[in-house]
Amino acid sequence: MNLLKAASTVSLLTLLSRVTGLVRETLVAAYFGANAATDAYNVAFRIPNLFRRLFAEGAFSQAFVPLLAATRVREGDAATHRLVDAVATVLAWVLLATCIVGVLAAPLLVWLMASGLQRFDTAVLMTRWMFPYIGFMSMVALAAGILNTWRRFAVPAATPVLLNLSCIAAAVFGSPWFQRHGMEPILAMAGGVILGGLLQAAVQIPALRRVGLMPHIGLSPAQLRQAWRHPAVHSVLGRMAPALLGVSVSQLSMLINTQIASHVAVGAVSWLTCADRLMEFPIGLLGVALGVVLLPQLSAAQGRGDAQAYSDMLDWGLRLVLLLALPCAVALLVFAPPLIAVVFHYGAFGAADVAQSSRALMGWGVGLMGLVGVKILAPGFYAREDTRTPVRIAVGVLVATQVMNAVFVPWIGYAALALSIGLGATLNAGLLLAGLMRRQAYRPRPGWLGFAARVVAASVVLGAALVWAGQAIDWIGLRAHPVDRALWMAAVLGGVALLYAAVLLASGLRLRDFARRA
Repeated sequence: MNLLKAASTVSLLTLLSRVTGLVRETLVAAYFGANAATDAYNVAFRIPNLFRRLFAEGAFSQAFVPLLAATRVREGDAATHRLVDAVATVLAWVLLATCIVGVLAAPLLVWLMASGLQRFDTAVLMTRWMFPYIGFMSMVALAAGILNTWRRFAVPAATPVLLNLSCIAAAVFGSPWFQRHGMEPILAMAGGVILGGLLQAAVQIPALRRVGLMPHIGLSPAQLRQAWRHPAVHSVLGRMAPALLGVSVSQLSMLINTQIASHVAVGAVSWLTCADRLMEFPIGLLGVALGVVLLPQLSAAQGRGDAQAYSDMLDWGLRLVLLLALPCAVALLVFAPPLIAVVFHYGAFGAADVAQSSRALMGWGVGLMGLVGVKILAPGFYAREDTRTPVRIAVGVLVATQVMNAVFVPWIGYAALALSIGLGATLNAGLLLAGLMRRQAYRPRPGWLGFAARVVAASVVLGAALVWAGQAIDWIGLRAHPVDRALWMAAVLGGVALLYAAVLLASGLRLRDFARRA
C-alpha cells in the first residue's frame, strides 16, 4: 500500500467533507446570523460533539484500533471477528445508557458548557434532540476503526459529508417549514444533525459486510454478560481510561473557552465557531488524514517489532506536516479577513462579524502547526500502547492554556481563546516529539535542516503574495458580487499554491521523495 496515495485519498474525501461543512456553516451564518439563537445552536451542537470526541473518535479509537491491528497480526481474522463482536455489544449497551442520561441531564450539560447564554432554554431543547447523535457516531467510530485497519479508508473519510448535506437541507428547507408552522427556525438544524448521524451509521453497514466484519451485537442481557467476559473488552476499557482522561483534558479546555466566550459578548461563540470551521479545514486535510492512515500502520509495525519502519513512518508524516501545514498557517495569519468574508459574509452575517471572526482565525493560525502535529505524534504513543504519556502532557498543557487565557483574554478579548489553544497545542506537540525521541522510538532521518529551509523560504514567498492580494482586492466590498468574489479567491489560492510549489521545485524538492509504501 502506498501511504502517500492512501493519505491523498483520505485527504481528498476529507476535502469534500470540509467543503460541504463550509457550505453548511455559510448557510447557518446567512440564514440565522451571529446572535443569541445561533449561539444556542452552536452550544447545543458542541455537547454531542464533545461526547463524540471523548468516546468515539477520541478515547475509544485510540484504545481500539491498536488492539485490533495487533490482534489481526498476531492471532488472525477469526479472533479479530470475535473481538469486534464483543466490543460492539458492550459499546451498544453503554451508548444506550449514555443517550438516556444525556437527554435527562441536558439542562446541567448546557449550564456547564455556557451558563451565560441568553437563549438557555432553546439550547437545552436542541441538546435533547441532538444527543442521540453520539450513539450513531460511536458506532461509526467502531466501523471506521475496522475499515481503516483493513485499509478501506474511503467510506470512513467520506461519511461526514452526509451530516453536512443533512444540515444544509435543514437550513434551506427545514427552517422555512418550521417558521411557517410557528416554531423557532433554528430548531430545524437539530433535526438535520440527528438525521445526519443516522445516515452516517447506515452507510457503514455495506462497507463492513464487504470485508466480512459486520459486528453481531448481542441484544439480550445474557449476550451482554458473555461479551463482557471477553478479554478484549477489558483490554479496551483499560486502555481507554488514560486515553479518556487525555481526550477529556483537551475537550475540557474547549468547554472552558466556550463558557468564557458566552460571558464575553453576544455572538462570541458564533465568531469562534466560524473561525474554528475554517481552521478545521487544514487540520482535517492534513492531520486527520495522516493520523487515520498512520495509526494502523504504526500499530502493525510495533506488533511486528519493526522499529525502523515505525520510525520511518513517523518521519514521513512529520515532513508532510511541515510541507503542507506551514503554508496553511501563514495563510490563516495574513489572509484571515478575505477567507472569512468569502465563506461567511452573506445575509445576516455582516462586515463587523467578519472582522471579529478574523481575529479568532489568526489566533488559530499561530497554533496550526501544533494542532496538526499532535494528530501525527499522539498516534505514535497509542501504537506503542502508551496512553499515559500523552495524558500527562495534556494535563500540563491544559494548565498552561488556562494561564494564557488569564493573561490574554483581558488584553485581546475572546480571540485569545483561540490563540491560547493554538499555543497549547504547539507546546503539546513539542513535548510529544521530545518524548518519542527520548525513547529512541523516533529517529529523524538525515536532511531535515535543508528540507525545513526550503519549506520556510517558499512559505515566506507565499505569505508575501497573500498580503498583496489581501490589500489589492476589496473583499468586503464584493459582497454584492459573491460569484466574482469566489472566483477571485480561487484564483488567489490557486496562484499562491502554484507559486509555493514552483519555489520548492526550484530548490530541488520532488514529490516522489514522499512516496512511501507500508
